[in-house]
Amino acid sequence: MPEVIALWPTGTEGLGDESRQEQEFFFSEPRRHRVIRNVTQPTLMTFLPDPAVATGTAVIICPGGGHRFLAIDHEGIDVAKWLSARGVAAFVLKYRVMPTPERDDDFRQMQEASRGSDKTMVAMRQQGCVAIVDGQQAVKVVRQRAAEWNLAPDRIGIMGFSAGGHVAGGVAIDHDVASRPSFVAPIYGALWEEITVPADAPPLFSALASNDQIAVEPCLRLYTAWHAAGRSAELHIYAQGGHGFGMWQQGLPVDSWIERFSDWLRAQGLLEATAHVLGA
Repeated sequence: MPEVIALWPTGTEGLGDESRQEQEFFFSEPRRHRVIRNVTQPTLMTFLPDPAVATGTAVIICPGGGHRFLAIDHEGIDVAKWLSARGVAAFVLKYRVMPTPERDDDFRQMQEASRGSDKTMVAMRQQGCVAIVDGQQAVKVVRQRAAEWNLAPDRIGIMGFSAGGHVAGGVAIDHDVASRPSFVAPIYGALWEEITVPADAPPLFSALASNDQIAVEPCLRLYTAWHAAGRSAELHIYAQGGHGFGMWQQGLPVDSWIERFSDWLRAQGLLEATAHVLGA
């Protein structure tokens, strides 16, 4: 079992409704998958690589879910296992999400009734600000404990899917020295807000499908902003794949997006073991 670390060791009193109980829910479409909802106490799940293959690089993974829930498996744990098997330490971030009804039937009805509404979009944007704070803290925590996990402090990146891509992009734009990610990988997700690229913006990798009505416009804006600012950026757009594919296999070229991410990490020099790891 992965170690679970509290993101805020002293709790989040005053930062949210702590009375809610974290719950699992299973969607049946587009295929059966598990999500976690009513997260009030953010955590990091650790997936450390075998020391024999460890590179010293780490990725914080932010699952998606419209800031209402977290697609914890195919956009979180499955990604972490793939990366850790290849020497990259992975940390799945369970960030705070909006409150949802306790009863599954009520939650399901709420999902149907609120889809695409203006009120929902406003709530998502507000919750996104809270989630970005959790993302910033996640980078700080992993960097603070880098020596313990044999990580290079300058090799700690953040990746996110859908709403998690909004979190990752937000951290890449708004950070201090301690919370600056070394690289960022928003996957079919990006900022909805106006983008101001900081002078120290980290290298960016992004992937999505062109038949994704949610992600194309914001992802293109994010890439264009990075490129215009003269910052390193790589963008992969697949013809088919839809939204939310994560680690699902569909028999399409998009299935190999994570291989392209690995190629990109290698090109950045992030898959070569650091002297710190080699001397551990």
